[in-house]
Amino acid sequence: MRDPLAEPSDLIRSVSRALRVLESVGRAPKGLTVKQIARRCELTVATTYHLVRTLAYEGYVIRREDGTYIVGLEVADRYRELVTAFRGPPVVGETLRRAALDTGYSHFLGRFVGGQVALTAVAEGHRSPYLEDLVPGFDEGAHATALGKSLLATLTVDQRYRYLREYGMRPFTSSTLTTTEAIEADLAAGDRRGMQLEMGQFRQGVACAAVLVAPDKDMERRVVLACALPASEMMTSARVVRAKLLTVARSVADGIAGDT
Repeated sequence: MRDPLAEPSDLIRSVSRALRVLESVGRAPKGLTVKQIARRCELTVATTYHLVRTLAYEGYVIRREDGTYIVGLEVADRYRELVTAFRGPPVVGETLRRAALDTGYSHFLGRFVGGQVALTAVAEGHRSPYLEDLVPGFDEGAHATALGKSLLATLTVDQRYRYLREYGMRPFTSSTLTTTEAIEADLAAGDRRGMQLEMGQFRQGVACAAVLVAPDKDMERRVVLACALPASEMMTSARVVRAKLLTVARSVADGIAGDT
């Protein structure tokens, strides 16, 4: 949801409209006609037609034989570039892949992007439950994931309160913590434990653990490492998980430092 009060005074309307068109097409996998796009974006058909033709020329949408438009391949290219930029130097990606292969658990990196907790890299492991939402760019559920909690733990109490008030505390499962008091107690327990942890708070039957990779005064430079595994395995292997996470975190930190 865009905040109308935050609209810049020099907003370029044509760019804003084109992005709205692209978003609408992206949310309709079966495709949309120009009239449908115009209606959804609250634009005239003539304006929508010109925007769609421009986007099609640039490869961001594709016109099918039935006259509907779908997302074009240029969007996939931009996403791959985003993933590469988020992940960091190649050695970091290789470290994640090696950790996923060695343990069988999916590994993730996260950091603040524009002040919001975001997942920035993923290496899937064959022993971890598949979590279709957890892809680079995922920016929800900071209160319900160990990755998010690890980043929230780097904030002051007041900063956390403002963050959770702004982004909410959606109950992903019946175990999700939905009060600031519960989150504060949970983060304190994580600090004592040496890693942040959640069990079944984001997805039933799935656990996640996370540690801080790179502390920094600049919140946008703080990086955390997490892994996901069946909750039943976490109950019996928490110490082993923490030890391996800390080892991988040191390698990731070295990779990031070597790129600066």
